[in-house]
Amino acid sequence: MTDTGYMQLALEQARLAAAAGEVPVGAVVVRDGQVIGRGRNAPVASHDPTAHAEIAALREAAQALGNYRLDGCELYVPLEPCAMCSGAMLHARLKRVVFGAADPKTGAAGSVTDLFASQQLNHQTRVEGGVIAQECGALLAGFFQARRQEARSNSHPLRDDALRTPDERFAGLPAYPWAPHYVSDLPALGGLRMHYLDEGPPDAPLTWLCLHGNPAWSYLYRRMIPVFTEAGHRVVAPDLAGFGKSDKPKKDSAHSFSWHRQALLEFIERLDLRNVVLVVQDWGGLLGLTLPMAAPQRYCGLLVMNTALGTGDAPLSPGFTAWREMCAKNPEFDIARLFARGNPHLSAQECAAYTAPFPDRGHRAATRMFPPMVPDSLEADGAAVSREAREFWQHRWQGRTMMAVGAQDPVLGLPVMQALRAQIRGCGEPMVIEAAGHFVQEHGEAIAAAAVGYFRP
Repeated sequence: MTDTGYMQLALEQARLAAAAGEVPVGAVVVRDGQVIGRGRNAPVASHDPTAHAEIAALREAAQALGNYRLDGCELYVPLEPCAMCSGAMLHARLKRVVFGAADPKTGAAGSVTDLFASQQLNHQTRVEGGVIAQECGALLAGFFQARRQEARSNSHPLRDDALRTPDERFAGLPAYPWAPHYVSDLPALGGLRMHYLDEGPPDAPLTWLCLHGNPAWSYLYRRMIPVFTEAGHRVVAPDLAGFGKSDKPKKDSAHSFSWHRQALLEFIERLDLRNVVLVVQDWGGLLGLTLPMAAPQRYCGLLVMNTALGTGDAPLSPGFTAWREMCAKNPEFDIARLFARGNPHLSAQECAAYTAPFPDRGHRAATRMFPPMVPDSLEADGAAVSREAREFWQHRWQGRTMMAVGAQDPVLGLPVMQALRAQIRGCGEPMVIEAAGHFVQEHGEAIAAAAVGYFRP
């Protein structure tokens, strides 16, 4: 096995450390091509300042050999070792130490000091750094970024009239590795904490603003986000209040069309989003399609999927009426089952991830309120601004539009989307995903790839 292969084994140990809440450092000791010692950071759990990954790996290797001298052995570690670990390595008389990323704060192999270069010591151990340094550094950087975000989130006090889903509910969700971001200073939300994903460079040529619907959250965009970021673009995906990692008002009456719309307008201003491609589906469209007319200079494109404008001057589709009636009769409907029924290709773990934000009935005010909130009359909240938005899209929209439709959607399928297409200036024939249902983002890789090409700056 090569140095890269052994370093990957050390990274496996590092990931186990991270999963246990420790700084993600792991180590392996190798002799004659065989791994004889493994270790991962555990000072927090063991209340032991010496419980570094390298020390644990040295101890296991010494036990395997029956000797504290580790002649002919090599140690692999993703991060440049500290002075304590470097001293132990020299004392063990290792043949070679291989590390990944340099540590400018505590590194004792050349960054802060270089114990291995001391000619006064009676043993010299060869050191090589920079082995898959980018991957090693990325693991550590991601861990500390998440720690910083967690610290910031703890600075957002929870209002007495709201609930906050415990962080452990979101641990280990499949294909959702991104660090959380929070704002709690939006005037409309009055101190409620709003979560969002923010991936890619802030100065990217395009920013994809991805808005989810009910009962989804930003997890819905996990298949599309990597496609956008790999193109060098930025992705911002907020969780609406009451959904995902955002705070959840206890009272159903807290939710209204105007309240959520105002929060989104303030969120966009707060992040000063520009060169935006608006990505919408379901309630992400009911709300999102009313946003660009308030600041058209921020938007250059629209990717619209399985949604509608709630103008209140047209009857609701039979599919939506049936959905609303089902929600009224069964307000605590099984969210995982809903996603499994319309997306048979999803794993049970992926379906269950959609239930993560809602540990009990108290967290579900939003899922109860959104179906009856859809404007169904001229006087309904949101209807007037939706009619203004229709006029904007018909006559004043200057950007480009791409439409994608899940053909199996019984609520907002192709007939509804063709009617919406007629209301959007310059909207071409839709990209129809025959196998997709209402949550078309679950087939989103192909849509995102097509959109990257279509909206290429």
